[in-house]
Amino acid sequence: MESASELVEFPLLSTPIDSHYRASTIPYRFPSDNPRKPTPTEISWIDLFLNSIPSFKKRAESDTSVSDAANKAEKFAQRYADILEDFKKDPESHGGPPDCILLCRLRELILRELGFIDIFKKVKDEENEKAISLFENVVRVNDAIEDEGKRIENLVRGIFAGNIFDLGSAQLAEVFSKDGMSFLASCQNLVPRPWVIDDLDTFKVKWSKKSWKKVIIFVDNSGADIILGILPFARELLRHGSQVVLAANDLPSINDVTYSELVEIISKLKDEEGNLVGVSSSNLLIANSGNDLPVIDLTRVSQELAYLASDADLVVLEGMGRGIETNLYAQFKCDSLKIGMVKHPEVAQFLGGRLYDCVFKYNEVSS
Repeated sequence: MESASELVEFPLLSTPIDSHYRASTIPYRFPSDNPRKPTPTEISWIDLFLNSIPSFKKRAESDTSVSDAANKAEKFAQRYADILEDFKKDPESHGGPPDCILLCRLRELILRELGFIDIFKKVKDEENEKAISLFENVVRVNDAIEDEGKRIENLVRGIFAGNIFDLGSAQLAEVFSKDGMSFLASCQNLVPRPWVIDDLDTFKVKWSKKSWKKVIIFVDNSGADIILGILPFARELLRHGSQVVLAANDLPSINDVTYSELVEIISKLKDEEGNLVGVSSSNLLIANSGNDLPVIDLTRVSQELAYLASDADLVVLEGMGRGIETNLYAQFKCDSLKIGMVKHPEVAQFLGGRLYDCVFKYNEVSS
């Protein structure tokens, strides 16, 4: 299910793209590996996706927009598990060898074929309402921090705290269904710095010395992530004189915010003058990224986003899917920031960090 218009390469990727860009960060296999035999890395990732099936099945069963949801959810669970087991026997089955993009795409395809368009809709709506009610308070707490460096660090911690709301992680989905999550408590409880990748100090210095004219932010989850994490950060960029483009998914995937949902969220947060708690939103744009997965291949974005991005001088990829599992090593023609929380043990192991560690990777392009 692609967008109506053709997808194109993101114009700010370093060229030649063929030799510079690989979407998936973690190599599941190497050319020397036997193509007919799954690698230990492939097995561990296939198991990770197998372990997530029960929580997806549970969401699908309770999707009231689909008739006979319980039976169809059972079919989804069976069909997806069968495909994953096939990969363990033959990595080249089902369009393999598998990587995180293919494993996500197959899961989405099966759900959509069975009529499940947005199994997380209910929880997304609830979380958005909750976060909208807290937005002004979170922004005012930030605004009250006079020291600019400390304010930026607080905003960044807010992005990490918001990014915890991720129902694609089996452990977090479980925690979440038990007792929800407190945003401010999450801010306090981040793992201590230095984080596994920690360029925050460099970024704070750059912030004080330069102003980016246009910033593209690839956003991640609904709820606290977008509303209490990314939007206060985007508002600070607006206040700093930048134009900000928020790029959101075309179609629903897990609890990621979609383009149409984001349009609605922003309209609820703005006052009659079009301000976000006293800051004009006239320089805030929302774009449809053309993406339909929780990860992103930047050789396939919407023409609208490609057009808007052509003159940007900072690209931000937020969240584990877009900024760590894919694109962590992506090189751009402009400054870039990859920011997200590590929510799978497999990713923590690959990076040599802790579970729930933070990644803040800033790359500056010398002008």
